[in-house]
Amino acid sequence: MGSAQGPGTIWALSRPVFYYDLSSPYAYLAAARVDDVLPVSPEWRPIAFGVILQQTGKVPWSFAPDRQADFDEIARRAAERGLPPVRYPDGWPVTTYSIVALRAALLMSDQLERRALSRELFRQAFAEGRHLADLATVLQAAVDAGIDPEAVRAGVERQAIKDGLRRETDAALRRGVTGVPTIAVGDALFWGDDRLEEAAEAVGR
Repeated sequence: MGSAQGPGTIWALSRPVFYYDLSSPYAYLAAARVDDVLPVSPEWRPIAFGVILQQTGKVPWSFAPDRQADFDEIARRAAERGLPPVRYPDGWPVTTYSIVALRAALLMSDQLERRALSRELFRQAFAEGRHLADLATVLQAAVDAGIDPEAVRAGVERQAIKDGLRRETDAALRRGVTGVPTIAVGDALFWGDDRLEEAAEAVGR
């Protein structure tokens, strides 16, 4: 496992960025296919969507009284893509929100390891219905992703990782990201699992 990326890490503008939060089922859907849809492998960047909500004052769909339509749409997309039936942890999204899981993902400086751990964390949350707010779930995801769980246990408490997640989230806000999943292609932002194809076209231009 590599060390966390430093604050000065800069990628070429031609490389898209995949912004995601592990509490989002739409980001879960996008994570399952983003690398296949985009013609250029994106950089995966976890951000704290809860902080974005606080900063922007937005009310997420999961808090809306008519949210059943989104649940139905998510279930439909998962079925069409051959994913397991979507299960939500008890108390989702309020009591299951996890900063620790996001730190664990950010801890992986190697993009392949970050993908592996993030996908396993998504699976734990939305295929197994387990709480990512439970450290044991995060550590089990690390084991299943082939990553040393003790390194994760220690790493998520490092101040550099805590500060790094804040920086990533603040940088995403400055870039104009207000929701997840979002694909950034240069100055263009594509918010939503249903906009991956549009983002792919932008990468190809």
